[in-house]
Amino acid sequence: MLRQALLFASRRSGARRLVETAPVGRDVVRRFVAGETVEDAARVTRELTGDGLLVSLDVLGEDVHDAAQADATVRRYEALLERLRSAGLGTRVEVSLKLSAVGQALGEEIALRNARRVCLAARAAGTTVTLDMEDHTTVRSTLGIVHELRRDFPDVGAVIQSYLRDAEDYCEDLAYEGSRVRLCKGAYAAPEAVAFTRRADIDRSYVRCMKVLLAGDGYPMLATHDPRLIDIGAALAVLHDRDPKTFEYQMLYGIRPQEQRRLAAQGRQVRVYVAFGGEWYGYFMRRLAEKPANLAFFLRAVATRR
Repeated sequence: MLRQALLFASRRSGARRLVETAPVGRDVVRRFVAGETVEDAARVTRELTGDGLLVSLDVLGEDVHDAAQADATVRRYEALLERLRSAGLGTRVEVSLKLSAVGQALGEEIALRNARRVCLAARAAGTTVTLDMEDHTTVRSTLGIVHELRRDFPDVGAVIQSYLRDAEDYCEDLAYEGSRVRLCKGAYAAPEAVAFTRRADIDRSYVRCMKVLLAGDGYPMLATHDPRLIDIGAALAVLHDRDPKTFEYQMLYGIRPQEQRRLAAQGRQVRVYVAFGGEWYGYFMRRLAEKPANLAFFLRAVATRR
């Protein structure tokens, strides 16, 4: 119930104003968000890569219904990727892109055209793009755009959410050679008809999806902070004789940073998902919804701030 309430609040402007004006302000938000500028993102990226970690950068923003705003998002990505190119960080950093931020609500053609611009900038920077998965109503559209982009950019990554009842089927379709697939649990509200709602069912679906991806020929990206799922993923990698360079773990910036570094020190590939930008509210609320400890951290900070 708490998770559903937080996900509902993530789309309410009144709740946003309450969070934005809370005494902790953006100090607490910065636990999960790197900052608001390209330079903030570059600074955090240098720190993480210096510790042996990989990075995926997300320019925050979603649910765009204006062509000019979608174009502005693309230009922010282009500026970010040029900064990565000039710093020589492209080999250890990719970018994550939400199609709703580049005009998906305005039509697939617009979203595809804008996503191509980001992919071109990523290629020039020596890196690639992963298309984030969002609301369940956009799954087929997003996977269709992934398919189209891969004609010219075969290293474009896809994301599958294990809370979707069809997640295992999606993984089977994507477990082919060269296919990069991020597997996450899912952080959007969805009806029971299309999604599991019990945590245990979502976890079981995650394991089934891991089995498919790690047995396949693609490049799995296991996005989880759950120690049990990390251990299961490691065991499945051994079972399928996976070289550590043929898959990776992914975790969010600000969550279990010591574990990120511990895994990297063991020779495992670990990528940190780093979000930045002014449109942080929806992302922040989904982080609170994912884990009660995150909400407790926020409330404790509010209560103790002077």
